Amino acid sequence: MPPTKQGSVLMGFNKNVAKFSTKTMAAAAKGGIVTFVHNNNYTKDQLGECFERNSEGMLKNMAIHELALLVTFYGVTTDTIAEVVADKEYSSCQTLVGPSSGKEFTDFDKLKFTIKTKEGKQVSVAADRCGGDDSVGIVTDETTGKETFRYSMPDEEDLANIPGLEKRCPGAMPYFYVQDPDYATLKERIAKNCFDGTPAEGVATIDVAVETLKVAEYLTPLLQKQLLG
Repeated sequence: MPPTKQGSVLMGFNKNVAKFSTKTMAAAAKGGIVTFVHNNNYTKDQLGECFERNSEGMLKNMAIHELALLVTFYGVTTDTIAEVVADKEYSSCQTLVGPSSGKEFTDFDKLKFTIKTKEGKQVSVAADRCGGDDSVGIVTDETTGKETFRYSMPDEEDLANIPGLEKRCPGAMPYFYVQDPDYATLKERIAKNCFDGTPAEGVATIDVAVETLKVAEYLTPLLQKQLLG
């Protein structure tokens, strides 16, 4: 990945610099297939409101951070994708009524898929609106499918910081407390880049963001068709 030049438009995809993702990719450099898992802590009865408020859809909302990882580090673009396969046993696509508008919204509440690129790279993404409040990086052996590495966000260090953050900033969504250290890293790298041109390692640029949105728009109908027929 080329270094970020001073003056580039930089984006706030914090998972590009998060411990769980960077450590997972480092482990996979020795061999293995990566799966990025993203969980939110909605309850089933909140999904209608969730679908309505995030009507752009899961891939342009919740899982956009994982897609940014794929674009930044795996060379995934609409032109390089060779194959996309949904995990039908894991995934779920529903049409629910939004409580405010009374309109129907079709979206994924759970989704897992694997992308293979024309260059032979393979990476998977899993997202679950009702799966909890963490993100996980997993590496599996390419031959046996056995898990060889796992790292979660928050880790023990992050968990220890949460009570203090809750006291300082009460009422925030839980994921802001969980991801606070990664947002701090992101802001530090962007600030240094603006100040003296230090390369903002791993930070997504506006070009990455645009391509990420294109990938999300490309994948959404394709995966819905695989799941709904």
